[in-house]
Formats: sequence, structure tokens, C-alpha cells
Amino acid sequence: MKTRFAIAFAAAFLAAPLASTAVSAAQCGGDFNTFVASMSREAAADGISQNVISQALGGVQQDQAVLNFDRRQRGTFRKSFEQYAATRVTGGRIKGGKAMLARNGSLLSRIEKQFGVPPEIVVAIWGLETDFGRGDMGKLPVFRVLATMAHDCRRTELFQHELLAALKILQRGDLRLGDMVGAYAGEIGQTQFLPSSYIKYGVDFDGNGHVDLRHSVPDVLASTANLLRVNGWKAGGDYHEGSANFEAMREWNRSEVYRKTIGLFADKLAGQ
Repeated sequence: MKTRFAIAFAAAFLAAPLASTAVSAAQCGGDFNTFVASMSREAAADGISQNVISQALGGVQQDQAVLNFDRRQRGTFRKSFEQYAATRVTGGRIKGGKAMLARNGSLLSRIEKQFGVPPEIVVAIWGLETDFGRGDMGKLPVFRVLATMAHDCRRTELFQHELLAALKILQRGDLRLGDMVGAYAGEIGQTQFLPSSYIKYGVDFDGNGHVDLRHSVPDVLASTANLLRVNGWKAGGDYHEGSANFEAMREWNRSEVYRKTIGLFADKLAGQ
């Protein structure tokens, strides 16, 4: 999770920001509470209930540590593919991935049939992001992170869209407020979706009426495959550098190093 942030920041990975129907953008910078009040008005204009707005943004505080982390991450990734992959595609992770392939075989087969993405790719992404949901999904309150980043003028439009998307996740009942925790750019869940991607690509694959990317493995894996399918994944095609599917993975992460690492991990899981 944190490594992916270092490779390519949120503006470059996953989905483009979710379009908002709000009339105008809140003014970044200045007094933080004034900014939050302006965002609250935008959220209400975008159809978010006052109850949800109060739950999520009532008393929210700026987080300087998030800004400090953001500044440190700019342009810090310098490892070659070989160096990076050696630290990420390890024997233990390959063993764990193969166990997950076996444990979720029927589920992954249904996902491949519907979305055209092979199990090895889905499990490779799952493993690289959060060690199959057993690792670090982030512990920061999503609304504090997104409000902080939206208030900062460097990428305010991006993060204002992400903040509105996060409010929609809460309003839909996909996650409770206490489950709206994530990483330093507001990424959520076992494969670290930005809120806009959660809304755009999330799939209720377990059929319970909600898209739960923190707790529901069927939802997590199907949503991951759906993101790739929507962005041009070709069933049965190659996924290595130069292929159409390698380009489809660009929506996941623009870093060629990261995408090559996904491919290598998938090869290992397939026994190649």
C-alpha cells in the first residue's frame, strides 16, 4: 500500500476523479474550518444527507502528518524493476498467493468467467497491495486525510472529488464510519481503491446489497477484476510489457515497474 503510493501518487493511479454535480469548487487554503464548511455545502448540493455530512466532517481536523508524508513521497521512487520486484515477489508471498488461489478457486473462476481477468493477476494485485487483506490497509481516518489533502491547494480538485466520493460510500451504507480508514491518500480496502474508484468500479459480488472492499473477499476480488475489464482488459491475452493488457493495468498504476511486478508475481503464481 505505502509502496504503491511512493511509486505513483493518487492522481496517477486507479480511476480519474469522480465527476461531481456540485456547482463550484470550494476555495482551497485559508482557514481550514471555513473550507470544510464550504465542502459541506457542496456535498449537500451533491445529494449527501446532512446526517452523513455531520458524521463524516463534524469536527474534522487538519492532519499535518499527511501533508508531510505527501511532500516526502514526491519523486522518491528510484528502484529498478529488478530491485523492486526482489523485495515484493518473495517466496513467502508466492506461497501465500498460491494458498489464496486454492482457497478461493471457485470464486476466482466465477470472476474470470464474468470479467475475463485470470485468477493469478487478481491475486497478485491483492497480495502486493495488502498481503491478501492480512497486511496494512491503512489506519488513518479517510475523511481527515481527504479533507486535509483537499484543503491543500496543490491537488485540491482531485481530492475534493475524492472527498465527495467518500461521502457517497458512507451514504450508500457500503461501509460504516468506523470502517472509513485507509492510507495516506485515502485509499480504502484490501486492494486500496481511491473513493472515486470504489464508486466507479465497485461490485457487490456477494449479493448482500453493499460493496464492501474491506471485509468481503468476493467484492474485493470482483471489483479489482472489474476495474481492469472496464479499462480494456482482453480475456485470454498476454499481460506483459507491450501488450494491451499491460496498458489496461495502467489504470491500476501508471508505473511500468509496478505493472511488470504484477506480471512477474502472476507468472510465479501460475508456476511459470
